[in-house]
Amino acid sequence: MATNLRTPSFASSSSTSTDTDDEGVRGTCEDASMCKRFAVSIGYWHDPYIQHFVRLSKERKAPEINRGYFARVHGVDQLIKAFLRKTECQCQILNLGAGMDTTFWRLKMENLLPSKYFEVDFPMIVTRKLHSIKVKPFLSQPIIELHADDTLQIDGHFLDSKRYAIVGADLRDLPELEEKLKKCNINPQLPTLLITECVLVYMTPEQSANLLKWAANSFETAMFINYEQVNMDDRFGQIMIENLRRRQCDLAGVETCKSLESQKERLLSNGWETASAVDMMEVYSKLPQAEVSRIESLEFLDEMELLEQLMQHYCLCWATKGGNELGLKEIVY
Repeated sequence: MATNLRTPSFASSSSTSTDTDDEGVRGTCEDASMCKRFAVSIGYWHDPYIQHFVRLSKERKAPEINRGYFARVHGVDQLIKAFLRKTECQCQILNLGAGMDTTFWRLKMENLLPSKYFEVDFPMIVTRKLHSIKVKPFLSQPIIELHADDTLQIDGHFLDSKRYAIVGADLRDLPELEEKLKKCNINPQLPTLLITECVLVYMTPEQSANLLKWAANSFETAMFINYEQVNMDDRFGQIMIENLRRRQCDLAGVETCKSLESQKERLLSNGWETASAVDMMEVYSKLPQAEVSRIESLEFLDEMELLEQLMQHYCLCWATKGGNELGLKEIVY
C-alpha cells in the first residue's frame, strides 16, 4: 500500500519466516550491529546513522573485535567505491542479508549513491529496520529528499522509493526474491553490485550455489562481494564453529570456507568470470599507515597474535561478470 512517510502510521506484521533454525542466524544481525555500534562509539569510523538502529552495548568489546570490524567495514567500502567509480554511479547495489547496515545513508552523505540501492533480509529483521526509519526523521529524511513526491510504497516487510528499496524475503526462496525485486523495478541491464556479509555461510552449499548462480545469470554486468569465514579446518576455526553452535547458530555452509582457493572456486563454478580473495590480515596490512596509527591509538591491544588469528579466519572475496568496457576485472584490493 502507499502511505505517507511523514505520517508514522506504520503497519507492522509478523514474520513469515518462523523456522526456529533461523533464530540463531537472525541473532547474528543483532550481534554484528552492536559490535559496529560500539566500535563507532569509540571512534574507529564515522557513522552517525547506526545509533538510530541499535543500542550501545554496556559490555565493552575486545580491541581485536573492534579492529576486525574496522577492517571489515573499510574493506567492503573500498570495493563498493571502486565499483561506483568504474560505473560512475550509473549502477544499482543489492545488499543481500543487509540487517541494520547503514551503507545507503553513508553513500548519500558522501554524494556517492548508485541509481538505486536495494536491501533484502528476513521479514522479521526488515520489519524492525522499517520501524526505525518510520519513527526517526534522521533516517527517513534522506529517503524523502530523493523521492519525487510525498508518498512512498511501504508496509510491514517492504519499502520502495526512487533510490532506495528494502525487501523482506528469504534468500533461499529465489522465485520469491526475484518477484519482490521486480516489484521494486530492479534493472537486469544496469551494472549491479551484490553484497553478502556473513550470509552465505549460514546456507547449505547447494543453497548458496543457487544464489550465486541466480546472481550471475540475472545481471548482464555484475560484481559480487562476499565477506565471511575462511581457513575453518584448523583448531581456531573449529573453536569458532563450536562457539556458534552453542548459541544454536550452525554454519551450514562451512565446508566452502576451507581456504581462499575454495572461496574463489565457489564463485568461478557458479557463473562468475573472475574471482579474487584475501584474508582480513592482508586487508589490515594494506590500510593507510595514518589510519592504522589512528585506530591503534584508540585502545591498547595486549595480544597482536590473537588479532592475527582472528583476521586470518575471515576473508573478503569479489567476483565479476562482464563489464570489460568498464574495467571491472581491474578492481583489486
